[in-house]
Amino acid sequence: MAHPPDHGFCTNGVVRLVFVLVAVCLVGYTIRPSLHWSLKEKGSCPQCPCDCSKDFDPIPVDIINSSFSDCGKHEPEVKEEMEKDIIALMSEELSLQQTVANETLQRTDALLMGARRVSLHYQKEAEKCNAGVETCEEARERAQAELVEELRLSEVWERRARELGWTDNS
Repeated sequence: MAHPPDHGFCTNGVVRLVFVLVAVCLVGYTIRPSLHWSLKEKGSCPQCPCDCSKDFDPIPVDIINSSFSDCGKHEPEVKEEMEKDIIALMSEELSLQQTVANETLQRTDALLMGARRVSLHYQKEAEKCNAGVETCEEARERAQAELVEELRLSEVWERRARELGWTDNS
């Protein structure tokens, strides 16, 4: 099975880059609430009653578990996000990636259709040009044949005139 031709910006590398950017945004979105609450501790809001230690290692995959269940319960969006389990988050991420891929595919299809229209237009113009060249070539060939015939007739008339005594005094 032949691979489709490369269409500029819509390569596997670009799609992967988009997926990586979406993943980075999702990680930033998940980390943002904890940063938000740590900055808000200095304000008038009560301190978060969760057990969020400041010296933990890089964020594990199962960051949303029971030890963090109290974090963000004062903010509805964060509370809703924290109640989701890892499978729901992964399925949501996959859904977002699928949406991005579908949108990219739609843009690519639209660009491909535009390229086909332009290609068809130029193909029609080339056919018109070729027809014009053929017409000109046929007219040139007819003119050349008529010139050869005219030269032959002129030669015949000049020969007859010489036979009748005409001389070229020029």
